[in-house]
Amino acid sequence: MFNAVQKEIIPVPDNVKRALKEVLGEHRVLDDEMDRLLYSYDATRIKMLPNVVVIPETQEEVQKIVKICYENEIPITPRGAGSGYTGGALPVKGGVLISFEKMDKILEIDEDNAIARVQPGVITFNLQKEVEKRGLFYPPDPASYKFCTLGGNVAENAGGPRCVKYGVTREYVMELNTVIHNGEIIHSGKPTLKDVAGYDITRLLIGSEGTIGLFTEITLKLIPKPKAAKTVKAIFSDIASVGKTVKDIFKAGISPSALEFMDNLAINAVEDFGHFGLPRDAEVLLLIEVDGHPKAIDDEITEVARICEMNGAKVEIAKTTQDAAKLWEARRALSPAVAKLARTKINEDIVFPRSYLPEALPRLREIGKKYNLKMVNFGHIGDGNVHANFMINGLDPDEVARAEKAVEEVFNLALEYGGSITGEHGVGITKAEFMPKQFKPQELEIMKKIKRVFDPLDLINPGKMGID
Repeated sequence: MFNAVQKEIIPVPDNVKRALKEVLGEHRVLDDEMDRLLYSYDATRIKMLPNVVVIPETQEEVQKIVKICYENEIPITPRGAGSGYTGGALPVKGGVLISFEKMDKILEIDEDNAIARVQPGVITFNLQKEVEKRGLFYPPDPASYKFCTLGGNVAENAGGPRCVKYGVTREYVMELNTVIHNGEIIHSGKPTLKDVAGYDITRLLIGSEGTIGLFTEITLKLIPKPKAAKTVKAIFSDIASVGKTVKDIFKAGISPSALEFMDNLAINAVEDFGHFGLPRDAEVLLLIEVDGHPKAIDDEITEVARICEMNGAKVEIAKTTQDAAKLWEARRALSPAVAKLARTKINEDIVFPRSYLPEALPRLREIGKKYNLKMVNFGHIGDGNVHANFMINGLDPDEVARAEKAVEEVFNLALEYGGSITGEHGVGITKAEFMPKQFKPQELEIMKKIKRVFDPLDLINPGKMGID
């Protein structure tokens, strides 16, 4: 699981390289070892070398690349920014890696219909900045939003802190242009709020992790930008009270735009990383944001603070937008901060139904203690999505074995409560072996049959999701 290696590496013959260079030119077909190395890893730190890297700039070039590769039975791996945590952009079988870094244009922002058409290589933050200039809003905000790409977000159905109120990427994808195995484009969806004609192919493609087609154009729904926001910082002495607080906030009829938590190890990691002024002695910290009309959010933030205090928290409402921004900057720094705690970070993103959080969170922490592992927990507690991180050296076989058992118990705990083994990172290669825990054999077989319809030779991002 943690030491995945390439298998069945399929080389790229010289005639295929020549054909690719005819389409793209010499400078956008890379087969030098150093170039290949630069595209051989993602946030998992697992390394898998592609045989060739190609960098298209247009939809037509992607079509030609896929057609050449498929006709010659060469595996194809799509890649955005390589920010994924499950190895979804790693070329398991070598072959050709297609990097979408040059397909980074915002093609249109239609203010009347509140939609944006983009190429897959557009960085999420760049789109957000552009639409907010027009009073519009694109809510999905993964922690890597300043460098991850929209194509990768769609492939993984990415989430983020704001998804507790606004929903994940899936809720904003209206149309897709997707290149399938024969190099043809299939267009799915409509730029309308209503469309129930035929099967929903768009929803099938979202979250498919690049295993059934390559996105070349994406139409996204936009919404009005909230007029104001306020943030509460709440410090708790025990994890169970945090779970109860989350339930109480929603029962009060309040829908926060973000509801995040950090445990003590996470808090101290962030403070070591950036000195944000968080209380190092806090057992658990909640960050809660509400947004909307300025008059409405004053009442809501006061009620949120009251609920937190009722559950034993020490509460502070951010006085200025700068104070609030600093708190959220600390939250977004968590992943790189925690990575500094050990040589290897095993980052899982399980999901629980919210109602079980008071019971499940203490049990989750006990797993780390049981296996004598440094365990850091944080995440999007408002939608039950918890990032459970095991920090290990990675060189001690006994420690690795304990970590693998601990991860399996984490997944079992999530499934016991009717949750999922992944909320936003996807399955990729690191969670593929656990798919049979969440799905019945006949359910996995249906997925495999869908894969074969779109990809008869299993050449499009092969080796992912456990559906080969």
